[in-house]
Amino acid sequence: MTNLNYQHLLYFYITAKEGSIARASKVLHLTAQTISSQISVLEDTCGFQLFDRIGKRLVLNEKGKLTYTFADDIFKLGNELQHTLKNQYQTSQHIFTVGITDALPKVLAFDLFRSCFENDLNTHLICKEGDLDSLMTELAVNKLDIILSDRPMLPGVHVKAFNHVIGEGGLTFLASANLAESLKDNFPQSLHHQPFLISGEKSVQRLNLLTWFDSLGIQPIIKAEFEDSALTKLFGQAGYGVFCAPTSIEQHLMEHYDVSIVGRTKDIKENLYLISPERKLKHPAVVPLFEHAKTIIQAK
Repeated sequence: MTNLNYQHLLYFYITAKEGSIARASKVLHLTAQTISSQISVLEDTCGFQLFDRIGKRLVLNEKGKLTYTFADDIFKLGNELQHTLKNQYQTSQHIFTVGITDALPKVLAFDLFRSCFENDLNTHLICKEGDLDSLMTELAVNKLDIILSDRPMLPGVHVKAFNHVIGEGGLTFLASANLAESLKDNFPQSLHHQPFLISGEKSVQRLNLLTWFDSLGIQPIIKAEFEDSALTKLFGQAGYGVFCAPTSIEQHLMEHYDVSIVGRTKDIKENLYLISPERKLKHPAVVPLFEHAKTIIQAK
């Protein structure tokens, strides 16, 4: 296959996006004949047809759909590059891109990352959320500066990166005021056969919590499972069950969700990790963030 002509790819992309060569010609300010001929050249270069021609309509075939997916990524990245370079030229901002695992409480992430602006008002912060595996892939290709995670990078992962332990803390169990009041006495045994809201299967907290319950002979009634911790809090606030969260954010939850403490435990540890491509942290935005994060965790 010869080198891809991105101008031809653009004509194909706009045609597929607009749904017809006629509409694409208006967007590109080119004649329909020019666009049609250039798409034909692209198809010859690729070695296969991209559209099925049904009457006067052009319909993407399977290879066309695949090509469109890649073209969409290519041109979106191109636009993002232009936007980023323009912003850097205009403001000379320091771009700081971080990944946050799904299970990490967002209020904790907020407490940590707002220090970026306090230390450098010229920082342009970009936060990306996902599971640890997908974030590690982005770290490997330099799309992220660091990852903030509730679990460490496991041995054997083929990415040059290092775990930095920020700290650990216990868990606080919370519920609506009436439910919390009825369960405070004899905690944690009071949770036996009581409604409970638990985190999703991707969460490290879930496994640790279920293991702890089993060791104590406690069998709560699992009323709901949530990947999104915000939903857990809303259902807990509404009185549908007890939920737990890192002790470091309990005050925030009581103030913003009108919930009360049922009890606390340090038998279950909530660990916080910073994963970085650097063995020794050097990034000007990362070093103060790491120190600030340790202060928050150790204060609880």
